[in-house]
Amino acid sequence: MKGLGGMQKLMQQANQMQSRMKKVQEELATREFEGVSGGGAVIAKVNGANQVLSIEIKKEIFESGDAEILQDMVKASVNDALKNAHDTSQKEMQKITGGINMPGMF
Repeated sequence: MKGLGGMQKLMQQANQMQSRMKKVQEELATREFEGVSGGGAVIAKVNGANQVLSIEIKKEIFESGDAEILQDMVKASVNDALKNAHDTSQKEMQKITGGINMPGMF
């Protein structure tokens, strides 16, 4: 019977961890993350749910007339913002899991 009590406690701890992870994921989904390229010429903001919230492009970039450069900077700033969101999410989840990798959880 001793083993059964230990298993119940383990399951309870796993459920508590899962609840904390869900709460952190919900909080992260509402946070904003920023990505920058071109020395601040393009700034992208995303949320923790990987949705682009805004893209700010400095006027000077349009004056150059090079669409390819602008496209590259927009892509780079969005990717930077998404990486910041992902890295923050991983760090927050590792605080809960104690560094244990739990595939599919974040």
